[in-house]
Amino acid sequence: MSLVVVPVRYPLSEHSRRTLRTAIDVAEERDANLSVLHIDLYQSSQRVTQAELKHAVEREFGRLPNARYAVRTGFLVEETILDDVATEGADVVVIGRKQTSRWRRMIRRVTDEPDVARFLRNQLDCDVVTAPREE
Repeated sequence: MSLVVVPVRYPLSEHSRRTLRTAIDVAEERDANLSVLHIDLYQSSQRVTQAELKHAVEREFGRLPNARYAVRTGFLVEETILDDVATEGADVVVIGRKQTSRWRRMIRRVTDEPDVARFLRNQLDCDVVTAPREE
């Protein structure tokens, strides 16, 4: 079964909810498992548990039968997401449109590639879906 990974903030922001909705739709379309990922930064005092993340998502979207919830700790959000996606062998990563500029800055540090989706596809060998803008 394929895997869709969606990084989100906690508590869930409006942008995270929209990105998560897109990821849920993609997972349903592809009959895939869904991995909801939150990154706790080492330098931040906020610590989130998997249970807190799961409860927040289920309050918004109900029980998601093929979902798992992961909280990782790292120094850089984007790098930790890349590591998790590569380790899990994800088939699809769903990122929020608002986060593309942050990814773009990080990617420019390592390459001249301005296209976030293309860079991630090349690095991770998976599809990248960007959640739509606000309606």
